[in-house]
Amino acid sequence: MGEATGRQYASKWVKTAALLSHPAIAPHIPPTRMYNDANLKSMLGTYGMVVIKPVRGAGGHGVIKVSSQDGRYAVTHYHDRRFYDSFGALTVALAGIKRKRPYLIQKGIHLATIGGRPIDYRVKYVKDGGSWNCRAMVGRLAKQGLFVTNLCRGGTQMTAAEGIRRSLSSAQVKNKKREMRRLTSLSTAVLEARLPGIGQLGFDYGLDRQGKLWIFEVNTRPQ
Repeated sequence: MGEATGRQYASKWVKTAALLSHPAIAPHIPPTRMYNDANLKSMLGTYGMVVIKPVRGAGGHGVIKVSSQDGRYAVTHYHDRRFYDSFGALTVALAGIKRKRPYLIQKGIHLATIGGRPIDYRVKYVKDGGSWNCRAMVGRLAKQGLFVTNLCRGGTQMTAAEGIRRSLSSAQVKNKKREMRRLTSLSTAVLEARLPGIGQLGFDYGLDRQGKLWIFEVNTRPQ
């Protein structure tokens, strides 16, 4: 197996736990727990919005957004948005979507937007000849009406610089790109120590409306 391919680790939880172990990376990871009803209730009470996603999966498949306000719950799954008047009804609905697959819960981040559409960023990092190199840094703008930005879900790709400029400001482009590179390099060192044999990584980053950088997940088989 060549370095450019590398070993794959599917579990989002394993990779998130590795990154949370580093004090300089942990503040950039949204609070994350394994899915159960108690954790869902607690995190909704604390944050008001969460994203629920399969422990194993890619391409935005099965990702759900849940928000709560005044005892009412909104569930967004792809284009479908439904409302529930009790926590019990919410968990029944989520069970139907999850189908007993293991999921994790992350604090929902209010991303910076372009024209009301959220944007995030993919950084592709590849090991070649023994050293890691950044192969791509692009913005992914969600399709109108969706909260996931994946290109296979209709997202639009643009340069990271254009995405940062249009969603935040031109003045932040240089610093935010530098911050992504620094965090990618540091995170890769942590992951390589914990997950031997990796050869390529795809980091999914978000910049919130205040410009804070977040790591949503890391893929060992980036598209």
